Amino acid sequence: MTKQLEGRVAIVTGAARGIGHGIVTCLVESGAKVLFTDVNSQRGSEAEAGFLKNGYDVKFLLADTSVASEVDTMVQTAIDAFGHIDILCPNAGIFPETSIEDTSEEEWDHVCAVNLKGPFLAAKACLPHMKAQRFGRIVITSSITGPVVSSPGHGHYAATKSGVLGFMRTAALEWAPWDITINAVEPGNILTEGMKAHRDQAFIDAQEASVPLGRLGKPSDIGKAVRFLASDDAAYITGQTLIVDGGQTLPEMNTAILPRLD
Repeated sequence: MTKQLEGRVAIVTGAARGIGHGIVTCLVESGAKVLFTDVNSQRGSEAEAGFLKNGYDVKFLLADTSVASEVDTMVQTAIDAFGHIDILCPNAGIFPETSIEDTSEEEWDHVCAVNLKGPFLAAKACLPHMKAQRFGRIVITSSITGPVVSSPGHGHYAATKSGVLGFMRTAALEWAPWDITINAVEPGNILTEGMKAHRDQAFIDAQEASVPLGRLGKPSDIGKAVRFLASDDAAYITGQTLIVDGGQTLPEMNTAILPRLD
């Protein structure tokens, strides 16, 4: 495999499992050194051990990236461990399923803190280091939920995933003079540990049937998209989003009734 990120240092948040773990995997396979965070110490340590066993240069940090002081610690830890920061992937996110009518103020604020405030804090904390070296690549994990589609029970989640794109576009304009690009990926339904834990099989089967490519996404599908946007191949792309959904948002009709080839 081409080591297109050789010598680059990345931070990935919310990466002990799921999409974040897929992002870290794709980055280290391409030669990057990675500091990754999570709020689950056991899962994070287990993921770190797995990466180290395979010879990858990674470090895990227990951190809640909705808290400014913990984000500052995250950035300083990356600098201390690897010397600089080239790539930031704010991926940490939560997706409780609650109707708008039943959403408490506390739940709304918590989802906004993790999904929207977190990327802002992380990007702002990395900015001085990226400006000093006149280079940076920021790739935010958004979603098709909010920017493109939505579903009952995800009012707060949809709002944050839409809101982070507005932040991204403004940051792209403000930080372009320092060759700092900022883009986003919008995953469709990705078959992660979280989906398996929080959604029943009927939901998973229905979502799979709605995807023209006939399968749910894998974390590596998102990781590869992030790797592209973090690479020199995407040096002239900023303020943009890349939908990675197997065509889920395309049909005017339920794809389950479309013919499939066996």
